[in-house]
Amino acid sequence: MKFFRYRADIVPTALIVLLFVLDCLVFTFVSNRYLVVAWMLLGLGPKVCICSWNHHHQHLPTFRPVWANRLMELVYALHTGITTNAWVLHHVLGHHLNYLDQEKDESGWMRKDGTKMGEIEYTLTIALTGYPRAYRVGRDHPKYQKSFLTMGTVVLILLGLLMTVNWFNTLFVFVIPMIHGLLITSWHTYSHHAGLHTDDHFEASYNIMNRWYNVLTGNLGYHTAHHYRQGVHWSKLPELHREIEHNIPKHLYRDVNLAHLFPPIAWLMPDNTKEPSSSAAH
Repeated sequence: MKFFRYRADIVPTALIVLLFVLDCLVFTFVSNRYLVVAWMLLGLGPKVCICSWNHHHQHLPTFRPVWANRLMELVYALHTGITTNAWVLHHVLGHHLNYLDQEKDESGWMRKDGTKMGEIEYTLTIALTGYPRAYRVGRDHPKYQKSFLTMGTVVLILLGLLMTVNWFNTLFVFVIPMIHGLLITSWHTYSHHAGLHTDDHFEASYNIMNRWYNVLTGNLGYHTAHHYRQGVHWSKLPELHREIEHNIPKHLYRDVNLAHLFPPIAWLMPDNTKEPSSSAAH
């Protein structure tokens, strides 16, 4: 039996685990607080990207053995603040089923009066309500709810133990990046869908064709394809996009660069949405 479901996951998984190992080494051996804070700041960039890979993993688990997926989810949780099945319940069984209906969407961008939330308002709303909404969805999915609650408890106990060992290193190596990851995960969904009120799946998502954006996020920019068939592995999304791109309006391609991975920078930059060149769309 193959350990990985897809060979394409081997390299990104290895890099993510390597970063976790480095986090553990810093936690264990670095006592200089300035260096610990510097490490935290250095790691925030890569962990922005890891949020996307956690998203992919919770759509389609990386490994065949369940125990390996649980260990990987522990790594993801300490990087991104999203624990086992939190994304499955909130996003896979929630948002993906309801994103065309703003009265039901777990990642809804519309206020009760029908107007669109601002980015900061949306980010804070989704981040603060994410876990309660995941729990609510989990009532109808006890199989996923059990692992969600169990592994969430494990993460809290582990963080508590680490705090007793070294509260400062725990705070800056793990806790602050976890909070940051939860906020980033919430913010990214805004740029994918906000303002697109439609009943057509092909008109409900923005797409980003920037090569490096998709390398770092595992093709998250092919977002219409991802919603069209959410069970498709991230490595197959460009191929699926080519099959359906004739159905996607050209104004739903965002012309962005890597700075848009980081909210403080993105908010200072113009939100350009324009028709891509024929080569960019491929």
